[in-house]
Amino acid sequence: MNYTETLAKYGAELSYEAIPAEIVSQCKKDILDYISCAYGGGKPDSGRVAAGFARDFAEKGKCTVIGQGCKSAPYNAAFANAILSHSIELDDVDILAYFHTGPQTVSAALAAAEWADADGKTFLTGVELGSEYINRISEATNPSLRNRGFHTTPTCGVFGAAAAAGRILALSSEQMVSCLGLAGAQASGLMEMYGKSMQKRFNPGPAARNGVTAALFAQRGFTGAETILEGERGFCRAFADTAELERLTAGLGRDFRVSFEYKPYSCARPIHNAIDCALEIRGKHDFSLDDVESMICERHPEWAHYHDIKEPESYHMSQVSLPYSVAAALTFGKALFDEYDEVNLQNKSLMRLCRMLEIKPEPSLPRGVSCRLLVALKDGRTLVSQVDYPKGSYENPMTDQEHYDKFVNLSSHKLDPARQRQIFDLVWNLEKTANISELTQLLV
Repeated sequence: MNYTETLAKYGAELSYEAIPAEIVSQCKKDILDYISCAYGGGKPDSGRVAAGFARDFAEKGKCTVIGQGCKSAPYNAAFANAILSHSIELDDVDILAYFHTGPQTVSAALAAAEWADADGKTFLTGVELGSEYINRISEATNPSLRNRGFHTTPTCGVFGAAAAAGRILALSSEQMVSCLGLAGAQASGLMEMYGKSMQKRFNPGPAARNGVTAALFAQRGFTGAETILEGERGFCRAFADTAELERLTAGLGRDFRVSFEYKPYSCARPIHNAIDCALEIRGKHDFSLDDVESMICERHPEWAHYHDIKEPESYHMSQVSLPYSVAAALTFGKALFDEYDEVNLQNKSLMRLCRMLEIKPEPSLPRGVSCRLLVALKDGRTLVSQVDYPKGSYENPMTDQEHYDKFVNLSSHKLDPARQRQIFDLVWNLEKTANISELTQLLV
């Protein structure tokens, strides 16, 4: 069997019982984080537009749009939920900061599970499988894929969404091959997304929708290319200049390749290290922001030329601006959604710091997302902080209480404390759930 067929067979046959308990626990945590972000994503315009779209085209409405009081067709619900959960830049991220898993993968899994009246174990199995697929395909194609201008979240993520939905819909091995082929036919997404528009919020939406569509078509007998990943004109060769195909299946069934890290700050993940540096300096040293004379942020060359936006024009731009994020963290002592509100773009002190910060490549830093921040003061002091592993990473994890607090914070405008506790407890006991509707009825 080739790589595509091997992955398809594995996906069709994967059972809940074969997944290690620790991996199941990680999937539950990711589902909770996804739900948190979907509730928070209902606030900005991008989330409201996506929810309204699903509501207006709610034919065969059986699948829940989270926190919006409506249901829609499975592909539309997945589409809207993916955009909702990505609309505030607080969703999960992989270790290398190439992609988000939850928006497209969990959205597709949730829609498929609700459509099929699946139980909690089946839903969890789909989430694990989809999460593993996106990670494996990213490992096989990155950094070349990213460096060519493709956005990993939707391009690789469509395969994760398709696999998750396909497993939940109980596709056979042959149908799963077609499901992956049809997903590959719809793979898309560009890194040309940083700016004042909502462009970045949109990207996971088509991946979730297309993954569900691929699974539904394959279930009905529509066939797809059986060499979609490794073929001469297949995904890996089309989207990357160099691809390590063996990474697609290395350790399959033994090494469960999921990659979930979490965001305490409402911005692009590679910026978080710099925020941690700023917060450490702010907390350890006594100084006035007016006394800051210059700032340098040293970054590993892998990310040094991204996120250098000194004049953001909207909160979308602020959330992908390292200078703004450092300035906000120094100013407010935090970097949640409110700190990126566009009103802060008129804060003269904050914007002075934003324009001041200079980013320099530093190859001696140990990791791609590593940062070293140097803050020079008028009194001659230079305050320095280096962070290699940001808060929310495997090496510097958020606590269970911090995860719960994040959920409460992002959903409190929609849910009362009793409903929040119900959802939290149900997610942590999903394997006991006879029908996923027990969860989705709480999310309406």
